[in-house]
Amino acid sequence: MRIPILVTLVLFQVFFVKGQTSLKEIDLKNGAYNVGFKHYTMIDSTRLYIIENDFNNQLVYRPIPVSIWYPAVIDNKNAKQITVLDYLQILKEEEESQNLPNELLLDWFPDLGGDTPQNKAHLTEKVNALSNADFSEGKFPVVVYAPSYQASSIENFALFEYLASNGFVVISSPSRGTDTRWLEGGTTKDMETQSRDVEFLLKEIHKYEYIDFDRIALMGFSFGGISNAITVMKNRKISALVSLDGTERYNYPVLEKSPYFDLDRFNIPYVHFAQKDIPEEVLTSDKIPAELNYKFQLYDSLKYSNAYSYKLHDLTHSHFGSIGVLFAYRDKRQDKSDDKIMASYKLLSQHTLQFLNATLKNEEKAREFIENSPDKNGISETLILKKMKKSGTKEFDYNDFKDLALNQGYRDLIPLYKTIVAKNPTFKPEAWMLNKLGVRLSFNAGKLEQGINVFLLGVHIYPEWANLYDSLALAYLYNQDHKNAITNFKKSLELDPENQHAIDRLKELQK
Repeated sequence: MRIPILVTLVLFQVFFVKGQTSLKEIDLKNGAYNVGFKHYTMIDSTRLYIIENDFNNQLVYRPIPVSIWYPAVIDNKNAKQITVLDYLQILKEEEESQNLPNELLLDWFPDLGGDTPQNKAHLTEKVNALSNADFSEGKFPVVVYAPSYQASSIENFALFEYLASNGFVVISSPSRGTDTRWLEGGTTKDMETQSRDVEFLLKEIHKYEYIDFDRIALMGFSFGGISNAITVMKNRKISALVSLDGTERYNYPVLEKSPYFDLDRFNIPYVHFAQKDIPEEVLTSDKIPAELNYKFQLYDSLKYSNAYSYKLHDLTHSHFGSIGVLFAYRDKRQDKSDDKIMASYKLLSQHTLQFLNATLKNEEKAREFIENSPDKNGISETLILKKMKKSGTKEFDYNDFKDLALNQGYRDLIPLYKTIVAKNPTFKPEAWMLNKLGVRLSFNAGKLEQGINVFLLGVHIYPEWANLYDSLALAYLYNQDHKNAITNFKKSLELDPENQHAIDRLKELQK
């Protein structure tokens, strides 16, 4: 896991000791499903990219490695349980170092903590995932994952397997720069690039018949969190957002600089899990602003999202990923013991599952869990601190009206308008808006009857607006209803005697 320059001061750890952990000791119990795993590479032909380790400076279409975990059945005799080393082969590929000998693996990548006996032992650990397994029957909600800064698609494999075993599909691709695998340093451009990769995965999931496309969540770690935050503001099909110590907390100005930044569109359930408070010793020696322990501008600014903020007292930033828990060096100034780190990572995984069960599966017990305080869920507040806020009431606007009108096929619009105004007395769509909508329906979309209904609502609200009567008359004319066309052209002329269009049409109709 690599971290943007601005956040490095917050999260980079400089005094190290080696950790001792294992997947068995993390003890994430499988759910009801076996876990299948696939990895392959797709091509995004809309963007160009240079593979630096080819040393030819040649532009190629952007490669998008894809890792996917899913609920599986083991009817296929070719299904094979994989190991941590199999995952690290994917890391090598995504780092464009696939020819690197395995004996150099642990020393080559800093995130893997060096060639120690403990880390060597991790390589042979079997994981829960099976390659070549078949999808289970059914339609499953999907979690699209954005990794931390320049990290691999498999960085949180233990959490992904846990979610897949509980009936979720998880899909991920690596975090890489716009033109090469190197990011610029956590810039808005980097964020937009990763957001486009997430959107590529949102398209990729439509290849799978076992995914429910109405139940989609985004999840991201570190820089992936801020990239997902901007994706949510662009894409209205997302139902929930999970952030694992996401940089949207630490680097809010990068988010604000995006042309897509719009807090009103951030209106889905959102959970952010944060690292423990940074000790005074680290704040002072690393020149870190103390406000990063408590400031969270995005959370404080949200108006229309049910938002949940957790602080895990036994996790520092690098321990929000499986690779970090298993391999990362420990900072003796602030890191807790391995036992506490593994227990908190398990707690993080369980809370993530409950949030997704509540928001994507609408499970009642899960909804109760995420609304409860930690102590009501049997969890000590020495482990986790929680705060939450409910969505405010958004002022009813024209877009809300259009959604309701569309849902009822643009029929009975006057009763609908009266119902809306009874609850929202200040709501009144502009006359030109209704005229434009009626014209588009009548003459562009081929929905003439629906357009007439919009014009009828328009003249009901604005009985003195000549142009609405003119448009209504023209719609009647195209509907071969000459009587109503004449009536409304005459009404338009009463209000605007200079309306030449109505004059000419009436002459034609009266011949």
